[in-house]
Amino acid sequence: MKILIMGFTKLKYMPYINFYLDNIDRLKHDVHVLYWNRDGKNEDISKYKGCILHEFSCRQQDDVLKLSKLKSFLKYRNFTKKLLKKNGFDFIFVLHSLTGVVVADILKKKYKNRYIFDYRDVTYESLAPYRRIVESLTKNSAATFVSSDDFRTILPQNCKDKIYTSHNLLVDSLKHRDEKTLYGTDSEKIRVAFWGFIRHEHINKEIIRKFSADSRFELHFYGREQKIALSLKEYSKKISAVNVFFHGEYTPEQRYVFARNTDVIHNLYSNIENPSSLHAMTNKYYDGIIFRIPQLCVTGSFMAKRSENAGVGFSCDPYDEYFTEKVYSYYKNTDKKEFFSNCDFELEKVLNEYNRALKIIKEKVEA
Repeated sequence: MKILIMGFTKLKYMPYINFYLDNIDRLKHDVHVLYWNRDGKNEDISKYKGCILHEFSCRQQDDVLKLSKLKSFLKYRNFTKKLLKKNGFDFIFVLHSLTGVVVADILKKKYKNRYIFDYRDVTYESLAPYRRIVESLTKNSAATFVSSDDFRTILPQNCKDKIYTSHNLLVDSLKHRDEKTLYGTDSEKIRVAFWGFIRHEHINKEIIRKFSADSRFELHFYGREQKIALSLKEYSKKISAVNVFFHGEYTPEQRYVFARNTDVIHNLYSNIENPSSLHAMTNKYYDGIIFRIPQLCVTGSFMAKRSENAGVGFSCDPYDEYFTEKVYSYYKNTDKKEFFSNCDFELEKVLNEYNRALKIIKEKVEA
């Protein structure tokens, strides 16, 4: 079978691609991967041995208004159309809704029930035409995977029998569950750390302002330093934040080192700056339960509700006058033994759903 995995960014920024690649026999199937090189820099492709790679190269900043990206999106569409026409794939994995939206007409016409739609972000669903395209992508898919159960409220209810939860779980991390327990470092200060794509400028400025004024904490940012990250660095200098640190870009494997030196995970996103945050589940949620590190989630979000119900995180509001005091109290009053048990129970639940999704992949590919 000739299979295409369609991505919408660089390979190293699509860790969830492994969810598919690790469960497709590359010797038995002809596996192609489409990805978008947005910064013109080379990346390590050694782990994609056995795959035929198709690079769409077009410079595009991530942290700019989506409407300003339309020209690039059209170029991506044309590139993808030519790729589909030339190769005549048997089955497609569509990673991210925007990936599918730009070629939705082709998927409906030529690949109905021959693709899996991976839905992991809310973008323009408030616009009726866009929402209808997303609904069409779901209805015409062989199966649709969601990275958060709350996304089910957005997708068409008459498709619920073909919607499955996949989770943003990096399986390799399971080998490092005891990283912090065995190699964790001690600190007089509570080290709060964020890793990933640094965005949501306003809420992060508030977080920096609050933690920088509380000497009981350190705040660490790990991630690419584009426009917003640079603005936050400048803001930190402006207010003389001596306990706020920016560490730059990293590889997925370096998270294991972060875990050793982290006491609390900053998993806070602005529901105002990005409404999708209300529904989403981030990679850091799973890092938290795998590495057994408490995490902070924004009050009112699905992730906050889930983390508190599972006993693995704390729901809070960075704009609260007593924000750092509440974080300090939460951390100091967390029963370590009970917390570890909660993480283990939540991880078991996640893995059961994850394995069910793997079974669906194999059923669809081997059908």
